[in-house]
Amino acid sequence: MTNTATKSLFPRSAFVGFDSMFQDLDRVSRNSGDNFPPHNIITTGGNNYLIELACAGFGEDEIDIVIQNRTLTVRGKHEDRGREYIHKGISTKKFEKQFRLSEYVEVTGADFRNGLLAIKLEVVIPDSQKPRKISINSNEETKNAEEKIV
Repeated sequence: MTNTATKSLFPRSAFVGFDSMFQDLDRVSRNSGDNFPPHNIITTGGNNYLIELACAGFGEDEIDIVIQNRTLTVRGKHEDRGREYIHKGISTKKFEKQFRLSEYVEVTGADFRNGLLAIKLEVVIPDSQKPRKISINSNEETKNAEEKIV
């Protein structure tokens, strides 16, 4: 179900078959204030992107990356190591961050170094969707058909 702001901006009665788009808009609006963990989205040239998440305090085995139905989900769950903190300024709270990917975006890899998770993305457009030039050929069938008309 959509919120009232979405309904007033985009009347549902005018759109048929766009339910997933409205669900995505609702999800984004509900999670717009969630800034943990901090992240960057970087274009690395051409059709390549990089999502960086600051995951200080997490180990590689505490982070899960899943892609399903064009939604990239990154989850982090810190395992308590039994430490007694005098001051705890680095948050290790559980998190889930989702990124909705365009139709042709593919995840090509992920790296985790020095508390920074980097997820590599690439836009891979299939040949059937790329522009192609149509040549104009004059063949005998066309000439014969034109002569019969005249």
